[in-house]
Amino acid sequence: MQKIALITGASAGFGKVAAEKLVQKGWKVIGTARRKERLEELQNKLGKDNFYPIAFDIRDISAIDQAVDSLPQNWQNVELLINNAGLALGLEKAPDCNLDKWLTMIDTNVRGLVAMTKKILPKMVAKNSGHIINISSIAGNYPYPGSNVYGASKAFVTQFSLNLRADLIGTAVRVSNVEPGLTDGTEFSDVRFDWDSNRARNVYKGVMGQNMTAEDIAEIIVWIAEQPAHININRIEIMPVAQSFAGMTVAKNT
Repeated sequence: MQKIALITGASAGFGKVAAEKLVQKGWKVIGTARRKERLEELQNKLGKDNFYPIAFDIRDISAIDQAVDSLPQNWQNVELLINNAGLALGLEKAPDCNLDKWLTMIDTNVRGLVAMTKKILPKMVAKNSGHIINISSIAGNYPYPGSNVYGASKAFVTQFSLNLRADLIGTAVRVSNVEPGLTDGTEFSDVRFDWDSNRARNVYKGVMGQNMTAEDIAEIIVWIAEQPAHININRIEIMPVAQSFAGMTVAKNT
């Protein structure tokens, strides 16, 4: 019997590539995202028997309930939940930030992820089988100017993942947290900078060919999912060789 994965944010980036790789390995995938046409394109590529699209905004909690409750009977036994939907908006320092952008990041990266987890998790516990993979970021581990709410939201994802695992001790349900660094081949920077392509591409200036790609991260996600059932990858932090830890900043009088 084919195992079923549910991936949020499946219309692009990590989610899209992970869906493709899982289908190649024999999984059936439910893909959620806001852009219905992107999901339909992916379904046409992967096949209706292999990919089931559901279009809604992860910030809408009632839409999560409706989407999951409306799954056909043969798509309801979700074995793997990949909480991939998330975004950063802007790189301004806190005093100059737009509050609506802050709240959008919280609603997407935190509330949506938590709500989807709460919707799927009880069934995993009831059958004593399942795996949740949350996509966090190194921004949740290391602060940098302009990260503010984005970094805080990803720190929440990391800690939520670890606490979920603590709550699930004694069950066979697994929880993993993936923390990528500089990665191209996604829409992350485009969204962050309001689709200013020049500014988005400047993020990778000088490291093109050395940064990670969506393919790299999706490969790791699938590797985690296909570990033996008695192994739990608690968390995995990944950076390209070209990236490392920033030094501490000191403000000096000049």
